[in-house]
Order: sequence, then C-alpha cells, then structure tokens
Amino acid sequence: MDIITTLRLTLRNFQIDDAADLFAYLSDPKVSCFLSLKLDHMDAAKAEAEKRSGSDDYIAVCLKETDRVIGDLFAIPEEDTYSVGWNFNPDFGGAGLASEAARALLQFLFAVKDARRLYAYVEDNNLPSQRLCERLGMRREGVFKEFISFTNDDDGNPIYENTMQYAILRKEWEANQTG
Repeated sequence: MDIITTLRLTLRNFQIDDAADLFAYLSDPKVSCFLSLKLDHMDAAKAEAEKRSGSDDYIAVCLKETDRVIGDLFAIPEEDTYSVGWNFNPDFGGAGLASEAARALLQFLFAVKDARRLYAYVEDNNLPSQRLCERLGMRREGVFKEFISFTNDDDGNPIYENTMQYAILRKEWEANQTG
C-alpha cells in the first residue's frame, strides 16, 4: 500500500519487526471483537506481524517520530466498497490519534482507491468506536441484534452482542470535507 503520512502519524504496511508493538495491545485486547486476535506470546506476535506484512488489508499506525506501532487499521475491499475498522493501544488513547489515522485512511480510500462506500461494524458496548464513526461523518445504518459472539458465559454458552453498522458514501465524505 502507499505510505500515508499525517501531522503525527505514518500509516504503512506491517513489518516483521512490529511484533513487540503488536503484542503490546493484542496480548490483552480491550474490545471483545478483537479477542480472536489475542496473542499469548511473542512467537504468536511475530507470526501475526509476518502475516500482516504480506497484506495491504491491514495497516500499521505508527508515531511519525519513532515509527512505533500504536494501533492498526483495516480496509477490506469488496468491489467499490470497503469494510473498515481500527484497533489501538489504549496507552495512546485520548490524544486524537485514532481519529487522525482513520480520517487519513478514509480520505485515501475515497481519493486514491476510488471507493464509493465505506462501512464499519461496531459492537453496542464499544462507545469510543461509535464516537469515532460519528466524528468521521459516518451514519448508523442499523443494529443487528445478537449478531455475534466473541465470549462464552460460565456454562460455555455464547454471549451474543448487538452490532451496529456505520457507513459513509464518497459524496457524503466530500460534502463533509468542503462544508
């Protein structure tokens, strides 16, 4: 993928050397939808970093000054539509870095990749991601009741979560950028 730079960040492909930074936030995912990505040890982190390094779908979000990975974005193509999402190290929360990274990604997808529509799935208990979608100008299109399970209760039964779908069209994005 093309390297994208913002005021404070660099968005780039993953590298094998990113394993320790990836482990820092995936060893204990704070959001249930990333529990399947949980990394139990550095060897798993190295394997995940290597896997991601071979794909343009997963984007490392790095501090520009140090190249430290502080999170990741994804953009999965579906013809003229992309499924987008993000996962950030909570140690870097509250500074607007997720907004900066996601805004740069959306701009890239619309302007360079010629996307027509972008959408994101967000669990109903993930308020920071819901707010991020709204700051990006995405609208909530609907709620899928008991859509998916990432965890089980004490008896081994799945705990289902409600999932919201947010989306934005290129024409909406462009109108928001000029207005």
